[in-house]
Amino acid sequence: MRVAIVGGTGDFGRALGKRLRESGEAVSIGSRDSDRASEVAAELGIEGGLNQEVVRDVDLVVLAVNADAALPTAQSLARAIGSTPLLSVGSELRFSDRAARPGFEGPSLAERVAATVPGPVAAGLHSLAARTLAGDEAPDEDAFVCGDDESAKELALELAGRLVAGRALDAGPLASARALEGLTAVIVNLNRRYRGHAGIRVTGLR
Repeated sequence: MRVAIVGGTGDFGRALGKRLRESGEAVSIGSRDSDRASEVAAELGIEGGLNQEVVRDVDLVVLAVNADAALPTAQSLARAIGSTPLLSVGSELRFSDRAARPGFEGPSLAERVAATVPGPVAAGLHSLAARTLAGDEAPDEDAFVCGDDESAKELALELAGRLVAGRALDAGPLASARALEGLTAVIVNLNRRYRGHAGIRVTGLR
């Protein structure tokens, strides 16, 4: 699979690029700054370039920019991405009283991204942290993916399966991204309360 990571110079994008390279995937990272993209790509041993360049001629685009930049970035790259499936991994959060809360009421960030690009959108990886992905071994966790387009979801599940020692699990339609994105707030609160690096494993599935 050929994967382009938009926002690949951030913590999550870098960790994702590292893990995918180690799993044998053909991966490139993009940035608004070509020099920055080339610098980080060289560190990771992969290809890098401007966002609008790396999203062309790939099988899957991963939108890994900060949540507040996800919609404008998707809008600016819509023509370049075209019909290529896109995986949205961002979660909008707001912080108050030292606690994280979901940051938007209504449609998920992934659903709003889906309204801006012509191709199909899946959502997932919200329970995975950059720090655990960047470790020497795949995190002992499950990864969740949801989406309405089955082909896009299968690509996202295949990618997710490369990242974790657990399973890549189909969490249903794209509307489930509302719950998955909110799950990020739960994990942030757990990590703060217990000073850990929480991940999720689901029991009772065959």
